[in-house]
Amino acid sequence: MAIATAVRDRLTERWVATQRTYQERDVKRVCYLSAEYLLGRALGNNLLALGMLEAAQDALSQLGVPLVDLLEVEPDAGLGNGGLGRLAACFLDSMATLGYPGVGYGIRYEFGIFTQDIVNGHQVERADEWLKFGNPWEFVRPELSVPVRLYGRVEHGTGPDGNPLARWVDGKTVLGVPYDTPVAGFGTNTVNTLRLWQARASDEFDFRLFNDGDYERSVVEKNDSETISKVLYPNDNFQAGKELRLKQEYFFVACALADIVRRFLKKPRDLRDLPRFVAIQLNDTHPAVAIPELLRILVDEHGLAPEVAWNITVQVMGYTNHTLLAEALEVWPVSLFERLLPRHMEIIYEINQRFLRTVQIKHPFDTDRQRRMSLIEEGVEKKVRMANLAVVGSHSVNGVAALHTELLKRQVLPDFAEMFPTKFNNKTNGVTPRRWLLLCNPELASLITSRIGPAWVTDLDQLRALEPLATETQFAGEFRRVKLENKKKLAARVHEGVGLTLDTSAIFDVQVKRLHEYKRQLLNALHAVWLWMRARENPSAVIHPRTFLFGAKAAPGYQLAKSIIRLINGIGEVVNADAGRTGIQVVFLPNYRVSLAERIIPAADVSEQISTAGKEASGTGNMKFALNGALTLGTLDGANIEIRDAVGADNFFLFGLTADEVEATLARGYHPRSVVEQDPELKAVLELVASGFFSPEDRSAFRPLVDALLNEDRFLVLADFRAYVEAQSRVAHAYLKTDDWTRMAILNVARVGRFSSDRTIREYARDIWGIQPVDIKL
Repeated sequence: MAIATAVRDRLTERWVATQRTYQERDVKRVCYLSAEYLLGRALGNNLLALGMLEAAQDALSQLGVPLVDLLEVEPDAGLGNGGLGRLAACFLDSMATLGYPGVGYGIRYEFGIFTQDIVNGHQVERADEWLKFGNPWEFVRPELSVPVRLYGRVEHGTGPDGNPLARWVDGKTVLGVPYDTPVAGFGTNTVNTLRLWQARASDEFDFRLFNDGDYERSVVEKNDSETISKVLYPNDNFQAGKELRLKQEYFFVACALADIVRRFLKKPRDLRDLPRFVAIQLNDTHPAVAIPELLRILVDEHGLAPEVAWNITVQVMGYTNHTLLAEALEVWPVSLFERLLPRHMEIIYEINQRFLRTVQIKHPFDTDRQRRMSLIEEGVEKKVRMANLAVVGSHSVNGVAALHTELLKRQVLPDFAEMFPTKFNNKTNGVTPRRWLLLCNPELASLITSRIGPAWVTDLDQLRALEPLATETQFAGEFRRVKLENKKKLAARVHEGVGLTLDTSAIFDVQVKRLHEYKRQLLNALHAVWLWMRARENPSAVIHPRTFLFGAKAAPGYQLAKSIIRLINGIGEVVNADAGRTGIQVVFLPNYRVSLAERIIPAADVSEQISTAGKEASGTGNMKFALNGALTLGTLDGANIEIRDAVGADNFFLFGLTADEVEATLARGYHPRSVVEQDPELKAVLELVASGFFSPEDRSAFRPLVDALLNEDRFLVLADFRAYVEAQSRVAHAYLKTDDWTRMAILNVARVGRFSSDRTIREYARDIWGIQPVDIKL
């Protein structure tokens, strides 16, 4: 805490100067609305940004405290589930580094993504108490608190000008209290703000009830209100969970928009000018309720005509889509919306009526099209389609990889792409090289800087200068030494954490990401079983020792995903006992998070990016691994395609069906059992898993997993299995040729410059937000 507050003091000077400059120059700002921010640890990143890392190391060494040990004490700020939240954190870093005026808005979850324990192979969730000892990086701003209304009813009347007037009344009010965190740019004076909102009861304590002896009811209102910011994305399998999640989404959006309008009106301005000074980016559909909320503010609170308010809203809003999975496109029951947000439901109906009239005029007899494009899904239970709302209410809709954007237009939202062709654009994701190379892999960063200078840290394209060094013996030797040292460090951590001794000469084959069927951790696990079964018959079948490293969290209510974690651990129990004979190890690293990723990624030899083609929007783990010299084994999915184009097909291990082939396979009728019948080795693997061999305490534990594969195999694990096995064989043979492997790894580092989040943010600023960088003077 002492060193954090010392660093914070130096940040604050820049922070004050930044905000003062923005205000004095009256600059346009981007307001980034995201329900998730997977920030990780802040101390090391802030020391780097301020150029204080060496000074801190020297000062602490005089006290006998190694900085590297101190950094491990800080808890991760795990306010996100995966790639969506980590991308938001990278974007904040790049905005500040490039000098773009920006503010991030989200929720200050008291408990972040759960802490994962592995007990008898099973995932067990514990609360993530990241705020237990306080957070030195945040400043509470109670004077900027915002009242947020929920429930209630709508009164309709006529305003002084004779126009219809709506008033949202009654219900309950929750206070949103902002906590500000500085976001420092690297090597610049810019420090932007992340403003996270905590929910508090407006009437904290009913003293009358307390005096009457009803102690529990006296604080029930307080507890009910504060639940909103208690836990990151509650398990929404049940109605109460769904209601709380919608409350969370509206709560932070209402706070953010109230804050944006308040700041805008601090100067005598007309709200019609809002698009000149504000750009709002919706990070997926979670903040899409911002569209009816801004309309409500403009029409109900400030008296603008609905048509004028609509034009302002569309000009201000931009929407980023992050998924191709139909089940991940948010829909909310109309009954829930009407009860929780009655005024917003009216506004959505009004938007829908006007929009469908436009569709009808353009396609007068196409009722199916109108049904598909409606913001309301008709059925047994009416639902609000948040993705449709986000598209209609924004001036820009972007995907996050070239293939994703194409499939978004062709498969997910084709009617909208046809109607609004100029709205759709692509912004391929990126990662910040500050955290994902300079901070997490200092030895490699130092080696690179010694040869090409330090400018690559803010201009990643300069890594191209490494290409001629890929065949230089001395540089290649140093590159290999750095990789081996990183593997040793990870091995030490694994030994300390799970008690397993890793063979650092083995191929470190890594798959770390959120656990979901489409990401196909199961395909990887089945291959490990296949390889082990072959090695049992003939140890020489293992071309080179292999360590399979997994890290993943499954959503608490996602039973099939949790079963895959149990299977991976079951495989490990068997395979690791036999490692001396086969050279194969399988390790599941508990509690995967940003700080653990910072240790794993620099040590990886192989980056597993094996999602079913056409299912992953982009991925950013694939970029982080390539940047740190791991070779990708992957499908033509998401940003894999662009990474392969950038690094060269010869430096990428490709396998599997393409997105078009996946679509065609499913369209003509896919029969997974016939695939298994034609592949005796695959059949033997599945029979071994189904038999309970890897779950002796419950012989039927994995039968549902195998049945799901044999009966449906939604994500074509079995269809791609043989191609995957053959690709893994190519990996093993390639690894034997040490010089060639090193050259391929160096070329991966040298050619992934375009996957910097700096490039992505420049594209957003130019094409969507219309903002300019601002130079901050101290």
